[in-house]
Amino acid sequence: MILPYRARMNRRGTAASLFALAAALTTVSAVSAPVASADPTAIPAAHFRLSEGPYNPTIARLDDLLPNASVSDVLASANRTATACSPGAEHQVAAFCWNSGDDGTADWYPQGISSTADAYGNGTYEGETALFVSWYYRHDNPNKGVRVSFVDHSTSSTPVYRHVLLVEPYTDSAGNPDFRPVTVHAGGIFAYGHFLYVADTWGGFRAFDLRHIWRVSTGDKSRIGRQSDGTYHAFDYRYVLPQAHRFTASTTDGTARLRFSAASLDRTSTPDSVVVPEYDADGTGTRVVRFPIDYTDRKFRESSDGYTHATEAYRVDIASMQGATAIDETFFVSASAGSGTRGSLYTFTGSSGPTRHSGAQPVGPEDLSYWGPRDQLWGLTEYPDRRFVYAVDPSGF
Repeated sequence: MILPYRARMNRRGTAASLFALAAALTTVSAVSAPVASADPTAIPAAHFRLSEGPYNPTIARLDDLLPNASVSDVLASANRTATACSPGAEHQVAAFCWNSGDDGTADWYPQGISSTADAYGNGTYEGETALFVSWYYRHDNPNKGVRVSFVDHSTSSTPVYRHVLLVEPYTDSAGNPDFRPVTVHAGGIFAYGHFLYVADTWGGFRAFDLRHIWRVSTGDKSRIGRQSDGTYHAFDYRYVLPQAHRFTASTTDGTARLRFSAASLDRTSTPDSVVVPEYDADGTGTRVVRFPIDYTDRKFRESSDGYTHATEAYRVDIASMQGATAIDETFFVSASAGSGTRGSLYTFTGSSGPTRHSGAQPVGPEDLSYWGPRDQLWGLTEYPDRRFVYAVDPSGF
């Protein structure tokens, strides 16, 4: 039987000793002793807020023009196969790598990770078990924006997957429904019900509606949106996923604006919540902030003033935070250390830590996501030819 995380955290002694021995025998790289630093500093959470924008009306018009596809349709049409690999993360329990083209490309960089366990607590979306991974495009002229890998992760250690392009629907100057790329960094993502949320570094969040995936024309890598003949293209991607909402960030009382560098869903909190860390290479003054989210409409929970106010915020002074989540009130933070040094995993609570587990992750770690039904903490790395997707046992930290 797999025990809940909190229960297993309380069962030390003999079981913990056996687990530590097994980990020592199977871990590829040496386990560094954890190092604690100054306790986190609580800061006024309500000063951080989000404001919901309207649902994009152009989605309904494009629904009438483009064939709709489901998440199942996308997964069933997967056209790429992952490879087996082992990044050697501490307490690693699962891993895979992208195919050679995606592993080595310098055009697209993977950043965010989520799963169908975020979308719904039972771990599936419309009966499918999948991971979602965001990639941002590194070039301009054109900037292709963001794509998301839909990864069928029901059974295989070498899953099949397909990329879907994110688009923003709009009405052009002639009154025609159209769409354009979504040019954000996509440093963090999470699914929640039928929405896929994407972090917008200085803007807050974009929400994409998984009920409206459109199939578009293919065969041309240079075109995007509506063409003169009435067809729609998306840089040769077969499917596009439209932006439905924006949740715009702001602060009050002189609080410095928050950098939404990553994001994750916490289903272990009450109510469900979203954890946001901010990246800074120096780390001085960096913060981790928690926002409430509402399971009834799958959107951020508003207060009486019409804003969503954060419910928890800490100054943690962790350098190069790339991802963060929380499991039963323990925060987990992914931190990078450049292209030549393994990344670290930090843990802290509202009253203690952060504790640094140096070298616990491969080089170039990014976002984090907790897969509750499997009790797995998922992460990924970004550098070409070293792109891993992996899960670890969080009770090992």
